[in-house]
Amino acid sequence: MSDHSEAPVAPVEAYEPPYYVAVFTTVRTQVQSGYGETNARMEDLVKDIPGYLGMDHAQTPGGLGITVGYFRDADALTEWRTNAEHRAAQKRGQDQWYESYTLHVAKVERSHGFVRGEVPRSPTAG
Repeated sequence: MSDHSEAPVAPVEAYEPPYYVAVFTTVRTQVQSGYGETNARMEDLVKDIPGYLGMDHAQTPGGLGITVGYFRDADALTEWRTNAEHRAAQKRGQDQWYESYTLHVAKVERSHGFVRGEVPRSPTAG
């Protein structure tokens, strides 16, 4: 049983655009030795990147995983992409943990959020 179900569930808040997202979609292999520890380390490491805004995760019962990382600017995203420890984890993922993956990077031009019981928040018009 995962302790993730006990943690509060909430999406990353809507930020004032522009900002960037990196959408990492995966299908994992059966070999997952060391994955959990490395994933936890990457989550700790990315928080030290100036301009890192947050991360959302989702996993389907069929095994499709999606992680969306939010970054204030392209420099923050570049710093994460080129981090030596992150690069080593990427290599291990290709060698061992991932059957397939895609990465999509996009500039966010519009963003808004909703929380039941709160006044709607819209950092951008439209």
